[in-house]
Parts: sequence; structure tokens; C-alpha cells
Amino acid sequence: MDWHRYRFRSVWTLDAAPAAVYEVLEHAEEYPHWWPQVREAHPIDDTTGTARFRSLLPYDMVITARATLRDPAAGVLEIGMTGDLEGWARWTVGAHNGGARALFEQEVEVRRSLMRALALPGRPLFVANHALMMRAGHRGLRRRLADVV
Repeated sequence: MDWHRYRFRSVWTLDAAPAAVYEVLEHAEEYPHWWPQVREAHPIDDTTGTARFRSLLPYDMVITARATLRDPAAGVLEIGMTGDLEGWARWTVGAHNGGARALFEQEVEVRRSLMRALALPGRPLFVANHALMMRAGHRGLRRRLADVV
């Protein structure tokens, strides 16, 4: 097993139209307004931006994200990442029980030296930290959609 690689998958069900969910997720520069652990998100150009994340553990992760796929008809948003994390992340949004289902998938390799050094003993904490971040994001997105709708 490569202790520096992570694969995450989260499914969020939401009481909103898939198009409304996609619209909010498409605007990553707005994530800090509704997702507490996304501390900063700044566009560089139409397809690239930077983001800074921090969850429960006392460290920041900084990435540069580049859009690799944006398909509103299929409900897919995908980015490639470099920086403290290298890899990709994808949202797939579809209809589900009168609302929406947002599937988040991510495959990354940690590049940050401290996290690499603590890979073996820290892995359970890193995974739990990510899970907390995703739960908070789900709650934040529900609130954001309630404000938009």
C-alpha cells in the first residue's frame, strides 16, 4: 500500500433540483461562503484557481486546481490538482428521490512533507479529518441551497 495516496468517496443527498446543486458546486470561488473548511478559493483564470483548506487538524493544505471536465448535461465537474495534494476530484450530480444526489470522488497523493512524514501513524487522523470536512460541506451546501431556492 502506498501510504501517501488516498481515495475518497462521499454521497450527499439534497432537497434541491440537480441543476441548482450543480450551479452552486460549479462556482468554487464561492465555497468559502458555505463550506467552513474551504478557507480561501481564488480564480486565476477561467479554468484555474487556488484553494486553501483546513479542517480539524492544525495544518493548511494549498492546491492549484484546473478544470478538466465541466459537463452540465451529465452533471459532472472535475478538476486536476497540484500543490500539497496531487491528483483529481470529481462531482457527479443527478436526480434522486425528488431531489439531488451529489457524488464526490477524489484520488490524491499527499505532497506536503509533514503529512508524508506522518503517513503511517497519521493516516487514520487524516481520513477522519477529511470525513469531518465532508460532513460540514454537506451541511453547508444544504443551507446554501435553502438560501438560493
